[in-house]
Amino acid sequence: MLFTLLLISLTLVICHAIMLIASLLSKKTIIDREKNSPYECGFDPKNTARMPFSLQFFLIAVIFLIFDVEITLLLPIASIFLFTNIFSWIITSILFLIILLLGLYYEWFQGALQWTD
Repeated sequence: MLFTLLLISLTLVICHAIMLIASLLSKKTIIDREKNSPYECGFDPKNTARMPFSLQFFLIAVIFLIFDVEITLLLPIASIFLFTNIFSWIITSILFLIILLLGLYYEWFQGALQWTD
């Protein structure tokens, strides 16, 4: 047991030493300014980082995520149909769908789903 522990420890120390030596030897000494500048999705990072963002787009995205999670909770209801009491399954399914539709109607009547310029 002690020999196995010693062997594992020695292996880990050797692996760490090899990685440290490889890291020190493989560093580039020539630093190019263009290669070190960040590039992301075609945007020039030298501009201001505070770009205007559409609040309507953000609200639609959040609503989409909420309803997407609710749909993923709705999908397993069909698979548990055979394993539960039919009455409790129907009540649970209808209650969940009513809550889902009430949330959708609330967002609709609040005007969150209308895209205005």
